[in-house]
Amino acid sequence: MYTPPRFQTDRSNALAFADARGFGTVCGFDGRKPIASAVPFCLDYGNDGTPYLAFHLARQNPLLKLADGVTPWVMAVTGADAYVSADWYVSPDQVPTWLYQAVHLTGPVWLLSDRELGPHLDALSARFESWLAPKKPWTADKMAKGRLEAMRKAIVGVVMAVDEVEGSFKLNQHKSDADHLAVMSALAMRPEPAAIEISDAMRKLRPHLFAEETTQLAAMAEAEGFMG
Repeated sequence: MYTPPRFQTDRSNALAFADARGFGTVCGFDGRKPIASAVPFCLDYGNDGTPYLAFHLARQNPLLKLADGVTPWVMAVTGADAYVSADWYVSPDQVPTWLYQAVHLTGPVWLLSDRELGPHLDALSARFESWLAPKKPWTADKMAKGRLEAMRKAIVGVVMAVDEVEGSFKLNQHKSDADHLAVMSALAMRPEPAAIEISDAMRKLRPHLFAEETTQLAAMAEAEGFMG
């Protein structure tokens, strides 16, 4: 991943971002061309702190032939992104750009055994079902045993040992406070959820720009508490 220093994020932030997303595009190289698949994953850590990604692929997926435990693959994890018009800046002579957050995780991969596949699938579904709370989580025991086994036979579990972590969070870090605030405000007014998410990420980068606003909101909340 090409990342200008001003957009680089540290290893812990990049891993936390990937973990929060839980979905990416994994890519390998067969000696002639890249092969990629979009997959959900779980991120866990070994006793030595090594990050591990666990995911699964359809048994017919050609990527599985490349899982030799040595050759590295890349998992590309992207978040929200948004177009920025040059008209939104306060400063003159600006150009349009695109803001985004992306992480690349690289490392060798190997296959899970049939015995390991079940716990992986249970952990994966439990993780994403938790996002739907207060809904009662779906569990595999809701399926007929024969149907569940047939579905499991159609997939193969894969693990990546992550030995390289790269992150690029392009959020106008190199712009002035005035330009940062102007673009953040313009994105906050857009109807696209991704634009609003990028605006929120920009806001977190420079909390000092909103210190007065935060103080006022806290005072209002305290006053409402007394009135209540």
